[in-house]
Amino acid sequence: MIDRPSWDDYFMTITRQVATRSTCLRRHCGAVIVKDRRLLATGYNGTPMGLRHCEEVGCLREQRGIASGSHHELCRGIHAEQNAVVQAALHGVAIGGSTIYTTHQPCVQCAKILINAGIVEIVYGDAYPDPLSEEMLAESGVARRLHSPADC
Repeated sequence: MIDRPSWDDYFMTITRQVATRSTCLRRHCGAVIVKDRRLLATGYNGTPMGLRHCEEVGCLREQRGIASGSHHELCRGIHAEQNAVVQAALHGVAIGGSTIYTTHQPCVQCAKILINAGIVEIVYGDAYPDPLSEEMLAESGVARRLHSPADC
């Protein structure tokens, strides 16, 4: 019998690979949107298209002494989840009713976008506690779970 990864392990492995494209100096994050076991869109965190990467201009958050988890708007980058949703929209891919796999638990900004995009489940690899995000996702009915890899 062939030893095949579970679907969750498979998609989380892809998510971690997508994160390697990140241009963020602080944290590499990735996201993949899946429906019916089909990969619909990917995203990683980094600066918007056509802008210089933080590697070239420095980390705005570091320069201003902004703590992790606060003032997300004070950053040149876009989060992986946001980028995945934007990529789907840019290419005309409907993502309502899908699952998103992320390297990290979504922040409140990403949670709001995922709720409005019609994402029905979030599977994440690492905790990133954000009480307002948790509250809004719970109220919206979006399922969430921490991925526990089988053999990783």
